[in-house]
Amino acid sequence: MSYQIISIAGLFYIIAMPIYIVYLLTKNKKVGFAATGMLSTGALIHIYGFIQRFKEMYVINHSIMRSIPVTNLYESLVFFVLCMVLGYLFIEWKYKNRSFGVFVSIVAGITIGLTDVLGITKEVQPLVPALKSNWLLAHVTLSFIAYAAFGISFITGLLHVIMETKNKKSFKYIFSTSILGFMLFMFLSIIFDVVSASNPKSVKIFHSTLGNSSIVISIFSWIALIAMIFIFWKFSDFLIKILKSLKITPEFLEDVTYKGIAFGFPIFTIGGLVFGAIWADQAWGRYWGWDPKETWSLITWFVYAFYLHAKFIRGWKGTKISMIAVIGFIVTIFTYLGVNLFLSGLHSYGSM
Repeated sequence: MSYQIISIAGLFYIIAMPIYIVYLLTKNKKVGFAATGMLSTGALIHIYGFIQRFKEMYVINHSIMRSIPVTNLYESLVFFVLCMVLGYLFIEWKYKNRSFGVFVSIVAGITIGLTDVLGITKEVQPLVPALKSNWLLAHVTLSFIAYAAFGISFITGLLHVIMETKNKKSFKYIFSTSILGFMLFMFLSIIFDVVSASNPKSVKIFHSTLGNSSIVISIFSWIALIAMIFIFWKFSDFLIKILKSLKITPEFLEDVTYKGIAFGFPIFTIGGLVFGAIWADQAWGRYWGWDPKETWSLITWFVYAFYLHAKFIRGWKGTKISMIAVIGFIVTIFTYLGVNLFLSGLHSYGSM
């Protein structure tokens, strides 16, 4: 089954994370090659799993255009991770720099892990009537390619804010280090959730940590979460020192952040909004209906449009502009997952 192959790819992403950490600490080139090799192997397995998924869907749908596996929440998460990992590997190859591979592997591991702990169905299913359109390929795939570009900008933007902010009591510093601490906690929690589950099909997020039935474990987990956030807040100087030792400059991080958004924004505009409106007209008889997904997609577009406007018209630069990239991806995540999980609407086929 394709989802089993993709789960193996997720395991490679998770294993790549500690190898990248060892590379950051030792700067050993052989360890660096091993980290890249692990992530690349995961990507190749991921591509193979994606192709197998396509074949399984083609057997049901008998159409190439309608068999692209991006038709539900599970498949879209899988496609998002694949695009982000491939995008990062391209950046690593182009800039000869592995400095933020550990963060990409964490996001990839968390996302693949979410497909287990959120109880998302992984079975190949016939297309619902709303998705029986050739616009599926153009609208959905382009949207998730843009999301992946925004995801990379989020990581580099976050590191840029932490690297350049001197005042540890400022909001943007506390906010950024808190996100890093929470990401690490969530990454580890998902591993515990999956490993400790008695039934792999009924795994729930945070069931082994924050949501554990044991009050002692739950309290200990909250303490661990607060401790991780505190460690990132208190000792981020160590992280900055490592980044500088790898010749990572704030200018490099700001440049990658900008290029990710400059790449993703027009793709999201055309694929996410324009093609989505055309498809909506054909499917529902109107271009725009203020459906929750449409509304939040427009909010996402405004955030990134503001980023580009602030950079080129207002002349903003530095951590102020990178904070917009960080906030932009948080909005993107809500548009992507939050709307599907918490709000109802015409895009409800993207739920679990």
